[in-house]
Amino acid sequence: MSSIDPDTGGSSAVKAQLRLREMLLAGELPGGARIAELALVERLGVSRTPIRAALMRLEQEGLLEALPGGGYAVRTFSERDAADAIELRGTVEGLAARLAAERGAAQVVLVEARQCLAQVDAVLAGPALDDEAFSRYVALNRRFHALLWEMAGSAVLQREIERVVSLPFASPSGFVVVQANSPQARDMLVVAQDQHRQVLAAIEAREGARAEAIMREHSRLAQRNLREALLGQDHAQMPGVRLIRQKV
Repeated sequence: MSSIDPDTGGSSAVKAQLRLREMLLAGELPGGARIAELALVERLGVSRTPIRAALMRLEQEGLLEALPGGGYAVRTFSERDAADAIELRGTVEGLAARLAAERGAAQVVLVEARQCLAQVDAVLAGPALDDEAFSRYVALNRRFHALLWEMAGSAVLQREIERVVSLPFASPSGFVVVQANSPQARDMLVVAQDQHRQVLAAIEAREGARAEAIMREHSRLAQRNLREALLGQDHAQMPGVRLIRQKV
Protein backbone atom coordinates (compact mmCIF):
# COMPACT_ATOMS: atom_id res chain seq x y z
CA MET A 1 0.00 0.00 0.00
CA SER A 2 1.39 3.37 -0.95
CA SER A 3 1.68 5.97 1.79
CA ILE A 4 0.51 9.56 1.64
CA ASP A 5 3.27 12.13 1.67
CA PRO A 6 3.34 14.15 4.89
CA ASP A 7 1.96 17.61 4.34
CA THR A 8 0.79 20.61 6.26
CA GLY A 9 -2.60 22.30 6.25
CA GLY A 10 -5.82 20.94 4.82
CA SER A 11 -4.36 18.95 1.94
CA SER A 12 -3.14 16.17 4.25
CA ALA A 13 -6.62 15.81 5.73
CA VAL A 14 -8.18 15.63 2.27
CA LYS A 15 -5.70 13.00 1.12
CA ALA A 16 -6.28 11.01 4.29
CA GLN A 17 -10.04 11.32 3.86
CA LEU A 18 -9.91 10.01 0.29
CA ARG A 19 -7.68 7.09 1.19
CA LEU A 20 -9.74 6.19 4.25
CA ARG A 21 -12.92 6.26 2.18
CA GLU A 22 -11.33 3.87 -0.32
CA MET A 23 -10.35 1.55 2.52
CA LEU A 24 -13.86 1.62 3.99
CA LEU A 25 -15.61 0.92 0.70
CA ALA A 26 -13.16 -1.83 -0.19
CA GLY A 27 -13.82 -3.57 3.11
CA GLU A 28 -10.27 -3.09 4.39
CA LEU A 29 -11.80 -1.72 7.59
CA PRO A 30 -14.68 -4.10 8.39
CA GLY A 31 -18.12 -2.92 9.43
CA GLY A 32 -18.44 -2.33 13.17
CA ALA A 33 -14.68 -2.15 13.69
CA ARG A 34 -13.34 0.57 15.96
CA ILE A 35 -10.91 2.92 14.24
CA ALA A 36 -7.41 2.93 15.71
CA GLU A 37 -5.88 6.37 15.07
CA LEU A 38 -2.29 5.30 15.68
CA ALA A 39 -2.60 2.39 13.26
CA LEU A 40 -3.85 4.81 10.59
CA VAL A 41 -1.01 7.21 11.29
CA GLU A 42 1.47 4.44 10.55
CA ARG A 43 -0.48 3.05 7.62
CA LEU A 44 -1.06 6.36 5.82
CA GLY A 45 2.12 8.14 6.82
CA VAL A 46 0.51 11.33 8.13
CA SER A 47 0.24 12.88 11.59
CA ARG A 48 -2.72 12.47 13.94
CA THR A 49 -4.12 15.94 13.18
CA PRO A 50 -5.11 15.26 9.53
CA ILE A 51 -6.26 11.75 10.51
CA ARG A 52 -8.64 13.20 13.08
CA ALA A 53 -9.93 15.77 10.58
CA ALA A 54 -10.49 13.01 8.01
CA LEU A 55 -12.34 10.85 10.53
CA MET A 56 -14.59 13.76 11.44
CA ARG A 57 -15.46 14.39 7.79
CA LEU A 58 -16.19 10.70 7.15
CA GLU A 59 -18.47 10.71 10.19
CA GLN A 60 -20.32 13.66 8.64
CA GLU A 61 -20.62 11.67 5.39
CA GLY A 62 -22.20 8.84 7.33
CA LEU A 63 -19.52 6.20 6.78
CA LEU A 64 -18.34 6.33 10.40
CA GLU A 65 -20.20 6.68 13.67
CA ALA A 66 -18.96 8.54 16.73
CA LEU A 67 -18.65 6.32 19.81
CA PRO A 68 -19.98 7.50 23.20
CA GLY A 69 -16.57 7.17 24.86
CA GLY A 70 -14.76 8.91 22.00
CA GLY A 71 -13.34 7.69 18.72
CA TYR A 72 -15.13 6.23 15.72
CA ALA A 73 -16.35 2.91 14.39
CA VAL A 74 -17.11 1.81 10.82
CA ARG A 75 -20.84 2.05 10.15
CA THR A 76 -22.85 -0.75 8.65
CA PHE A 77 -26.15 -0.31 6.85
CA SER A 78 -29.19 -2.49 6.45
CA GLU A 79 -30.58 -3.22 3.01
CA ARG A 80 -33.47 -0.95 3.98
CA ASP A 81 -31.03 1.88 4.77
CA ALA A 82 -29.56 1.57 1.27
CA ALA A 83 -32.98 1.37 -0.38
CA ASP A 84 -34.21 4.40 1.58
CA ALA A 85 -31.14 6.41 0.57
CA ILE A 86 -31.80 5.62 -3.10
CA GLU A 87 -35.48 6.52 -2.67
CA LEU A 88 -34.50 9.81 -1.06
CA ARG A 89 -32.14 10.57 -3.93
CA GLY A 90 -34.98 9.93 -6.39
CA THR A 91 -37.19 12.29 -4.41
CA VAL A 92 -34.75 15.18 -4.27
CA GLU A 93 -33.68 14.71 -7.90
CA GLY A 94 -37.36 14.70 -8.81
CA LEU A 95 -37.77 18.00 -6.98
CA ALA A 96 -34.74 19.38 -8.82
CA ALA A 97 -36.24 18.36 -12.16
CA ARG A 98 -39.61 19.91 -11.28
CA LEU A 99 -38.03 23.20 -10.18
CA ALA A 100 -35.88 23.27 -13.32
CA ALA A 101 -39.03 22.88 -15.46
CA GLU A 102 -41.12 25.39 -13.52
CA ARG A 103 -38.42 28.03 -13.17
CA GLY A 104 -36.79 27.50 -16.53
CA ALA A 105 -33.29 26.09 -16.76
CA ALA A 106 -30.40 28.18 -18.06
CA GLN A 107 -29.91 27.65 -21.78
CA VAL A 108 -26.17 27.06 -21.42
CA VAL A 109 -26.83 24.20 -19.00
CA LEU A 110 -29.48 22.68 -21.27
CA VAL A 111 -27.04 22.75 -24.17
CA GLU A 112 -24.37 21.04 -22.11
CA ALA A 113 -26.89 18.41 -20.99
CA ARG A 114 -27.84 17.68 -24.60
CA GLN A 115 -24.17 17.33 -25.53
CA CYS A 116 -23.65 14.98 -22.58
CA LEU A 117 -26.54 12.77 -23.70
CA ALA A 118 -25.23 12.76 -27.26
CA GLN A 119 -21.94 11.41 -25.91
CA VAL A 120 -23.85 8.72 -23.99
CA ASP A 121 -25.64 7.77 -27.23
CA ALA A 122 -22.25 7.34 -28.88
CA VAL A 123 -21.07 5.06 -26.05
CA LEU A 124 -24.22 2.94 -26.33
CA ALA A 125 -24.14 2.76 -30.14
CA GLY A 126 -22.22 -0.50 -30.22
CA PRO A 127 -23.82 -3.92 -29.64
CA ALA A 128 -21.81 -4.45 -26.43
CA LEU A 129 -19.78 -2.46 -23.92
CA ASP A 130 -16.13 -3.09 -23.12
CA ASP A 131 -14.55 -1.87 -19.88
CA GLU A 132 -13.45 1.44 -21.40
CA ALA A 133 -16.92 2.18 -22.77
CA PHE A 134 -18.54 1.26 -19.49
CA SER A 135 -16.23 3.57 -17.53
CA ARG A 136 -17.03 6.31 -20.01
CA TYR A 137 -20.75 5.76 -19.45
CA VAL A 138 -20.35 6.01 -15.67
CA ALA A 139 -18.51 9.35 -15.98
CA LEU A 140 -21.10 10.78 -18.39
CA ASN A 141 -23.98 9.54 -16.25
CA ARG A 142 -22.48 11.29 -13.24
CA ARG A 143 -22.07 14.46 -15.29
CA PHE A 144 -25.66 14.47 -16.53
CA HIS A 145 -27.04 14.14 -13.02
CA ALA A 146 -24.82 17.00 -11.84
CA LEU A 147 -26.17 19.16 -14.67
CA LEU A 148 -29.71 18.24 -13.68
CA TRP A 149 -29.04 19.47 -10.15
CA GLU A 150 -27.61 22.68 -11.55
CA MET A 151 -30.72 23.27 -13.68
CA ALA A 152 -32.85 23.75 -10.57
CA GLY A 153 -30.96 26.94 -9.78
CA SER A 154 -31.12 26.30 -6.04
CA ALA A 155 -27.99 26.30 -3.92
CA VAL A 156 -30.03 24.95 -1.00
CA LEU A 157 -31.35 21.99 -2.99
CA GLN A 158 -27.96 21.25 -4.57
CA ARG A 159 -26.35 21.16 -1.15
CA GLU A 160 -28.98 18.70 0.09
CA ILE A 161 -28.63 16.49 -3.00
CA GLU A 162 -24.87 16.35 -2.51
CA ARG A 163 -25.47 15.31 1.09
CA VAL A 164 -27.84 12.52 0.00
CA VAL A 165 -25.55 11.12 -2.69
CA SER A 166 -22.46 11.15 -0.44
CA LEU A 167 -23.21 7.59 0.62
CA PRO A 168 -21.86 5.17 -2.01
CA PHE A 169 -25.10 3.31 -2.62
CA ALA A 170 -27.11 6.51 -3.11
CA SER A 171 -25.02 8.06 -5.87
CA PRO A 172 -26.42 8.04 -9.44
CA SER A 173 -23.78 5.53 -10.54
CA GLY A 174 -23.52 3.74 -7.22
CA PHE A 175 -24.85 0.42 -8.49
CA VAL A 176 -24.51 0.87 -12.25
CA VAL A 177 -21.35 -1.23 -12.10
CA VAL A 178 -23.53 -4.25 -11.22
CA GLN A 179 -24.59 -4.25 -14.87
CA ALA A 180 -21.05 -4.34 -16.23
CA ASN A 181 -20.90 -8.10 -16.68
CA SER A 182 -24.60 -8.70 -17.16
CA PRO A 183 -25.91 -9.91 -20.54
CA GLN A 184 -28.64 -7.26 -20.19
CA ALA A 185 -26.16 -4.49 -19.36
CA ARG A 186 -26.53 -2.46 -22.52
CA ASP A 187 -30.33 -2.87 -22.56
CA MET A 188 -30.68 -1.49 -19.04
CA LEU A 189 -28.40 1.43 -19.80
CA VAL A 190 -30.47 2.19 -22.90
CA VAL A 191 -33.57 2.35 -20.66
CA ALA A 192 -31.77 4.73 -18.30
CA GLN A 193 -30.66 6.87 -21.23
CA ASP A 194 -34.22 7.05 -22.52
CA GLN A 195 -35.30 8.34 -19.12
CA HIS A 196 -32.53 10.93 -19.26
CA ARG A 197 -33.85 12.17 -22.58
CA GLN A 198 -37.45 12.17 -21.35
CA VAL A 199 -36.67 14.24 -18.27
CA LEU A 200 -34.67 16.74 -20.31
CA ALA A 201 -37.54 17.06 -22.77
CA ALA A 202 -40.00 17.57 -19.89
CA ILE A 203 -37.80 20.29 -18.40
CA GLU A 204 -37.53 22.09 -21.74
CA ALA A 205 -41.32 21.81 -22.21
CA ARG A 206 -41.82 23.25 -18.69
CA GLU A 207 -43.70 20.12 -17.57
CA GLY A 208 -42.78 20.05 -13.91
CA ALA A 209 -44.93 17.17 -12.69
CA ARG A 210 -43.82 14.93 -15.56
CA ALA A 211 -40.13 15.76 -15.02
CA GLU A 212 -40.45 14.94 -11.32
CA ALA A 213 -42.22 11.63 -11.97
CA ILE A 214 -39.57 10.53 -14.47
CA MET A 215 -36.73 11.09 -12.00
CA ARG A 216 -38.62 9.26 -9.27
CA GLU A 217 -39.01 6.32 -11.64
CA HIS A 218 -35.37 6.63 -12.72
CA SER A 219 -34.22 5.83 -9.18
CA ARG A 220 -36.06 2.50 -9.38
CA LEU A 221 -33.32 1.23 -11.70
CA ALA A 222 -30.85 1.77 -8.86
CA GLN A 223 -33.16 -0.13 -6.50
CA ARG A 224 -33.07 -3.07 -8.89
CA ASN A 225 -29.28 -2.87 -9.10
CA LEU A 226 -29.06 -2.82 -5.31
CA ARG A 227 -30.99 -6.08 -5.08
CA GLU A 228 -28.80 -7.68 -7.73
CA ALA A 229 -25.64 -6.48 -5.98
CA LEU A 230 -26.70 -8.04 -2.70
CA LEU A 231 -27.59 -11.32 -4.39
CA GLY A 232 -24.24 -11.45 -6.21
CA GLN A 233 -21.27 -13.33 -4.84
CA ASP A 234 -18.44 -11.18 -6.19
CA HIS A 235 -18.37 -7.78 -4.48
CA ALA A 236 -14.83 -6.88 -5.48
CA GLN A 237 -16.02 -4.34 -8.05
CA MET A 238 -18.96 -3.04 -6.00
CA PRO A 239 -17.87 -0.24 -3.63
CA GLY A 240 -19.70 -0.20 -0.34
CA VAL A 241 -21.63 -3.47 -0.63
CA ARG A 242 -19.55 -5.01 2.15
CA LEU A 243 -20.97 -2.37 4.50
CA ILE A 244 -24.57 -3.38 3.76
CA ARG A 245 -26.22 -6.00 5.96
CA GLN A 246 -28.86 -7.96 4.08
CA LYS A 247 -31.08 -8.29 7.14
CA VAL A 248 -33.05 -5.25 8.30
